[in-house]
Amino acid sequence: MTESVPTRGSLRSRSAALVSALTLRQVSAVLPPERAWGLWASRRIIAGIMDTFGPSLAGTRIEHIDVQHDGRRVVGEWVRGPGVSSSRGAIYFVHGSGFALCSPRTHRRLTAWLCRLTGLPVFTIDYRWAPRHRFPTTADDVRVGWDWLTSQMPAEDVVIAGDSAGGHLSVDLLLHRDVAINGPAALVLFSPLIDLTLELARARESLRRDPAIRVSDAARLVRLYSKDVDPTHRRLKLDVAGGPPLPPTLIQAGGAEMLLADVRHLAADIRTGGGRCILQVWPHQVHVFQALPRLAPEANAAMAQVAKFIDRTLRDNNIESITGKAG
Repeated sequence: MTESVPTRGSLRSRSAALVSALTLRQVSAVLPPERAWGLWASRRIIAGIMDTFGPSLAGTRIEHIDVQHDGRRVVGEWVRGPGVSSSRGAIYFVHGSGFALCSPRTHRRLTAWLCRLTGLPVFTIDYRWAPRHRFPTTADDVRVGWDWLTSQMPAEDVVIAGDSAGGHLSVDLLLHRDVAINGPAALVLFSPLIDLTLELARARESLRRDPAIRVSDAARLVRLYSKDVDPTHRRLKLDVAGGPPLPPTLIQAGGAEMLLADVRHLAADIRTGGGRCILQVWPHQVHVFQALPRLAPEANAAMAQVAKFIDRTLRDNNIESITGKAG
C-alpha cells in the first residue's frame, strides 16, 4: 500500500482530543471497574459515544446467531449492508472493550461501515465479559466463533479484524498453529492492546498522556480479566515473534493514544516472525478513531485504506489459488 497518512490531525480531531482529555479522561478516573455500578456507567458512556459519533446504520440488516458448534455455544451477529452476501467471503470481527465493556451492539456502526466499504458481511462474536467470566473464557469464545465461521466457508476467504482488546484476542487466536496454517486471508487491527501488563503504555504515558484514559485506570479494567493469572502465561504474554507467521496485517493507531508503543512492538514482532505488516500511525488521533467519523474526519480516509487492503489481499489470494491449481 502506497497511500499516505496525514502529517497532522484536523482541527476537529485535535479539538475532540482536547475535549476528551478535559472530560472523558476525568470521568474514567472516578468510575471504579471493580464495582457493578462503575462498570454499568462505563458501558453506558461508551455506548453513547459510539452511537452519537459513529457512522450511519442506514440499510443495515442484523441477524443474531446463537447456535451450538461441536458442543460449544456460539453467540454473535451478522451485519450486512444492502446487496451484501457471503459469496466472496466474510470478516470475523473481534470487538474491544478491555474485556469487560463493549459488545457487537456498541460496535455495530463500525462493523456496518466496514461491511459497506468492503462488500463483505461481518460476523461479530459476542464473547462473555469479565469480571463474571475471567481468562481464558473470552479467548475461548473467540476460538469457538472462528471454528463455527470456518465450518461455513473456507478460512482463506475470511479476514479477521479487531480493535483494542479485540486485537489481543485476535492475535491469540492466530497463534494457535492450526489456525495460522489454515487461514485467514488477512488481519486488520485498530489500536490493538498487546501488553496486558500495560508497561509499554506506561512508558508511552510518560511521554504523552492519552486523552481518553489513564494507564492506571485501564490496568484496573484489564485486571478484571487476567486477575490471579501469571502475566507470563503464553496466552496473555503473546510470543508473536516466536510463533507461526501471521497473515498479511494492517495496523492502524492514533498518534495521541497510550497504545502507540503496543502497536509498534506488535508490528516489529510480526515482521521478526516472518509476517508482512503495514503500520499506520495517524497523527493526533484518539483510540479507535475509525469508529468516530463525526469527531475525526480522518476516519473516512483510514477506513478507505482498510477496505483497499482487504480487497487487495483477497484478490491476491484468489490469484495465488488459481495459479496453484493450474500448476
